[in-house]
Parts: sequence; C-alpha cells; structure tokens
Amino acid sequence: MNRKYIIFMGGLTLLAAGGIFTVLLLRDGKTIRSSPADLKAAVKPGPPLIMSEVHLYFADKENAFLSAEKKSLLHSEDPAEFGSRIINALISGPRGDLMPTIPDGAALSALYVTPEGTAYVDITEAMRDDHPGGAKTELMTLYSIVNSLILNIPQIRFVKILTGGRESSTLAGHIDLQFPYKADMLLVR
Repeated sequence: MNRKYIIFMGGLTLLAAGGIFTVLLLRDGKTIRSSPADLKAAVKPGPPLIMSEVHLYFADKENAFLSAEKKSLLHSEDPAEFGSRIINALISGPRGDLMPTIPDGAALSALYVTPEGTAYVDITEAMRDDHPGGAKTELMTLYSIVNSLILNIPQIRFVKILTGGRESSTLAGHIDLQFPYKADMLLVR
C-alpha cells in the first residue's frame, strides 16, 4: 500500500477516536451513555411556558402618575420567574410615549417570593447610584416595580426592594425602603 494512504487513514482514525472521546466526556468529568434513552433522560424539559398579557407601569411625561403599558410575556407558572421577566421588561423601558422608571445600567440580581407572598427584588447598585433622585421620581420607581409585580402576579402581595444584595434605608434619599410595600392605585392614571 501507498505510505501516504496509510498515514491518511491513520490520521482519520485518530480524528474519529478523538471525536468519540470528546462525546464521552461531560463538564463534570462524567461519561455520557450514548443510548437515545439515556440522552433523553439527561435533557430534562423545563416547565411549560405560558404567554400572558401584562400591564407594566411606567411614568407619564410629567412624572406625576404611572400609566400601564400592555406587553405580552412568555413565562412559567413560577411566580419568581414570572416576576423576573416583569422586572426585566421594566428595565428595558417602555415602547410608547411613557417614561422609564428604572435608571440605565440597573439590572435584576435576584427575585425571590416567600410562601406568604412577599417578593424580594434585588436590583444592582446602579439603581441607587444612577437614580436621578427627587421624591416624586423615587416614588414612581418604587411603585412602578411594586404595582407591576402585585397587579400581574396573584401570588405576590407585598414587594421589598433590595439594592446590591442588601437592604437600603432609601432609594435616593427620600422613600423609605425598610418595609415591604403594597400596590398603590392612587398613583395610576
């Protein structure tokens, strides 16, 4: 046989062996069983997703009241996951003529819902550090979050805001954040 042919076939064999070896390894150093039943068991489907129309509350142009903007969100039945999607939609801002209530650069760090119905919403420190300030603007930010969660998710009755993973006394010097809040429809027009 031709020497080049033997070298070529040897290289192909090594390449194929390397591919098979790679398939057998996982991130944790465990091996994957290659039967279809084992692969199907390893890939567990998540909970079914639901499409819901929600009302997100943003400030009006005068920053005097909150107004609802309808949006369709895909989510699971888990209230914390649904709440996370709502907060991320608020952070993305309104699509229409309304004004954003959460400063640019802020991001959701975590959202947890207790069995009693209190949602703990942890937003990065940029929420506090980059907030424009002012009592009315703080009020719009707080109730944009509180109303958007409570009025869309029946399992949430109260909302407690955290920044940077800890409790803050205020958001930007005016509104007390030490206690959980209920929805306030008097701010909505």
